[in-house]
Order: sequence, then C-alpha cells, then structure tokens
Amino acid sequence: MLRWVLFALFLGICASAGQEKKRKAQPQSFSRGWGNSISWVQSYEEGLSQMVKSQKPLMVIHHKVDCPHSEALKKAFVAAKSIQKMAKEDFIMLNLLEETTDKNMAPDGYYYPRILFVDPSKTARTDIVGKYSNRKYTYEPGDMAFLAKNMKKVKALMHTEL
Repeated sequence: MLRWVLFALFLGICASAGQEKKRKAQPQSFSRGWGNSISWVQSYEEGLSQMVKSQKPLMVIHHKVDCPHSEALKKAFVAAKSIQKMAKEDFIMLNLLEETTDKNMAPDGYYYPRILFVDPSKTARTDIVGKYSNRKYTYEPGDMAFLAKNMKKVKALMHTEL
C-alpha cells in the first residue's frame, strides 16, 4: 500500500514538473519586457511598413539584454503609465537587440540604450533628442518625463508637418 502511495506521489511530481517545463518553453513576446500590453513589431522593415499604412510614427528602442543601462531604462519605461499609453495608442513600437542596416538609426554612433523616432515619410527624426550632448538619443530612468515630452512632440509634428 505504501508503495502505491509513493508511486502515485512520484507520478504527480513528475507530471507537475512536465507542466512547468511546458510553461517555460513558451516563446517570449516581442515586448522583451518593455510592455506586454503594447503591440510590438518584429523587425525594422515590418515597423516601416506598418508605420506607412497607419500613418503613426515608429519608435525604435535599441537595447542589449546584458546592459545594465538598458535594463534600468526598461524598468522605468514599463513603470511610466503615460508612456505605456502613448506607446500603445499612438506609435508603431519596435525594440531591437541588433542593429539595423539603416545608418540613419545611429546618427551619433552605436551605443545602448538609444531611442529614435521615424515619421511616416520614413525620415529618422534626428531633431528629437534626449538630454545628453554626448549621446543625443539616450534616456536614463529619471528621464521618463522628458521622453514623454518628446513622444508628445513627435505626435504634434505628425499633425503639423505631414
């Protein structure tokens, strides 16, 4: 009798371990932790295509998984409700772990993290910059109000320039 109880217990543990493996095997979404409620495009080319169709600007976040600055920015980005709302409603969103072939996406060099905006005419908005003169397109966790201001600026330019 004790053998059957131990056998049943062993089977239950094995079954639950198998369930846990299945849960962990699910692929991570394209959000990569930057906001699961946001619809993220998979590639720069897809972002450009959707941007032209929707006439919404493209926001490109260049980051690295093992970069502490990227990880800190990601946490602040997710915590900023106004940024999450604008990203979800008003932008085509892309976060990249690799560089694009478009040299306009690195106007002042290749560093991480950096955020650039592209308008539906496929123009990289190099006039929309962060606070730092040595890395114009970087934002730090304390810069979320400034990033939100820049996102609003991009939205306003969409109505006045295009």
